[in-house]
Amino acid sequence: MQQQKRQPELVEGNLPVFVFPTELIFYADDQSTHKQVLTLYNPYEFALKFKVLCTTPNKYAVVDAAGAVKPQCCVDIVIRHRDVRASHYGVIDKFRLQVSEQSQRKALGRKEIIATLLPSAKEQQQKEEEEKRIKEHLTESVFFEQTLCQPENRTASSGPSLLTVFLGIVCIAALMLPTLGEMESLVPLYLHLSVNQKLVAAYVLGLITMVILRT
Repeated sequence: MQQQKRQPELVEGNLPVFVFPTELIFYADDQSTHKQVLTLYNPYEFALKFKVLCTTPNKYAVVDAAGAVKPQCCVDIVIRHRDVRASHYGVIDKFRLQVSEQSQRKALGRKEIIATLLPSAKEQQQKEEEEKRIKEHLTESVFFEQTLCQPENRTASSGPSLLTVFLGIVCIAALMLPTLGEMESLVPLYLHLSVNQKLVAAYVLGLITMVILRT
């Protein structure tokens, strides 16, 4: 019954392979890095057998290139770089880790791990720090450019428009005109405004005042 339950997962090439790390970096000036360890995890309820392949096997020595992993266990695979030379700096090699069920030959899953030889750990660290400084400088430059552009935008959009000022003056003038029914005014009768008209002018003036304060 257990075989039938997990059978849909055991499709060739589809079984996830859990290995750490997924990238190996060797430094020519640091012999301690010439030996790297891959850890293969088996989270499944059945045992797995594994095999390690490499695109350039003459450059590396793999200890226990084939073996088995018990259910819910892990195994360490030691990889040594045995051909450290300047001509190999920066060359990317690939390892392929294939796993299969112990009772079968077909590969149920595979994982690729890249390996690179670099000349110096210090040079690599300096390079990364330099790239970090460049990114920080670019970020600061973008920030300052945005900061400098903001005052210009504010200056361009600051202050009320001429139309707003004109409407405000018209409303003020309308409020200063006499109201209908005032007989002692020297202003011609056709310039006398009703109470409703003055209320509208006062309302519009209030809106214009809010717009001017916001700008």
